[in-house]
Amino acid sequence: MKKNFPIIILLISLSLIGMIYIQWNWIITMVEVKQDELKTKLFDVTSTVGGELIHFKETANPGLKNLQIRPSFGFRPYDKLQLELMKPSTLAQNFTKDDINIKLRKAFNSHDLRDTKFEFCISSESSNQLSSSIYEIKSTNFLPAIEDTEHNLSEIMPLLAENSDLESPEPVETLSVVISDYKSVVMNQVRLKIIGVVFFTLVIIAAFYVTVSTILRQKKLSEIKNDFINNMTHEFKTPLATISLAVDALRNEKVIHDQQKSEYFSGIIKEENRRMNKQVEAILQAALLEKQELQFNLQPVHVHSIIRDVLENFQLQLEEKQGKIDLQLNARNDLLEADEVHFTNLISNLVDNAIKYSKDQILIKITTHNSSRNWIMRIEDNGIGMNKETQRRIFEKFYRAHTGNIHNVKGFGLGLSYVKTVVDAHHGKIKVESTVGKGTVFLLEIPLKK
Repeated sequence: MKKNFPIIILLISLSLIGMIYIQWNWIITMVEVKQDELKTKLFDVTSTVGGELIHFKETANPGLKNLQIRPSFGFRPYDKLQLELMKPSTLAQNFTKDDINIKLRKAFNSHDLRDTKFEFCISSESSNQLSSSIYEIKSTNFLPAIEDTEHNLSEIMPLLAENSDLESPEPVETLSVVISDYKSVVMNQVRLKIIGVVFFTLVIIAAFYVTVSTILRQKKLSEIKNDFINNMTHEFKTPLATISLAVDALRNEKVIHDQQKSEYFSGIIKEENRRMNKQVEAILQAALLEKQELQFNLQPVHVHSIIRDVLENFQLQLEEKQGKIDLQLNARNDLLEADEVHFTNLISNLVDNAIKYSKDQILIKITTHNSSRNWIMRIEDNGIGMNKETQRRIFEKFYRAHTGNIHNVKGFGLGLSYVKTVVDAHHGKIKVESTVGKGTVFLLEIPLKK
């Protein structure tokens, strides 16, 4: 597992990076294609409307050019009135801005460009002064739109009839159409596809994360299992060895005839047997926690009396380590809906933990008080403390904190996991605060009996 895990992560990572790179290039290519397609459609729209306007010009002024060069046509060439009469009508004289807008909108709709914002203009240029433009018809925002070439797309089409001649007095009219913010138009067209690509890419990334998390969790469980087996072997090996030695001693003739020694070794066997039963009970309790089959019998209980009873059982251990307990039961109301057996085990585990992870001259401060709705207990020790990682994982099943130079700490790492389960069953909260080398504080809150 340790050898294959980095290879699995590397392969999945390379696949994911490659897929994201390909998808990104595909999106860029798709956007570029859509931009070219939009340019083509704009050209088609301009050509369609321009063709209609050219056709109108041809039908509105039939044969006027030929009339101008007919020899029998009687007028003085330099007569201004005659020249004015010879000029064809402009588009502005026949169409309004709304007419052109309707034609363009119809053309845009027919080319699948509904709701596309556009600006337009029909301008004319003198045949002799091509640089001077006259805006015959233009939309409101045409001028700023045509100038912004970075964000807008434009198309210009000369409106020249087939019989037009640059030498004729007819002005050169042009149709200009601008699509405003064409990039947004393109993005609207490809938005659903991009959302789909991003969504499924995120799904794959999530699957990758779940896969890696599962692998890491399985790796962690494997390590925990190995630690648990090692701890269990050690916990059972010591009492078994002690019992074996005690049995051998009881077989000795000197011990057989010495009542005091026989009772001493019998007591050792009984104590070690009790210790093994306690360890087996812890393992069975962990199995019940795993299956969520732990039964709680909640009844009104005065928890201060439970605390006093628990502390009496730890007097010998405290004397061995020259320790003492500062007990301040300040809570005026200690009546809780609790399971007496499990709550006793909860307090016992917290006190036992404080003693295990402390050095000599132990000082454990236990205080209680009330809030408006809760009974609160604070257990503070002057032990070795915990780092942030240990505080984060302290309530995990089978997890055991690193004890530095202290090697006599025994157990399976089940105590605080059991404590957390019991607290949750009583609808309470438990928090831990600790500083390495200075000690640990457990803060327990349980709702008062209503």
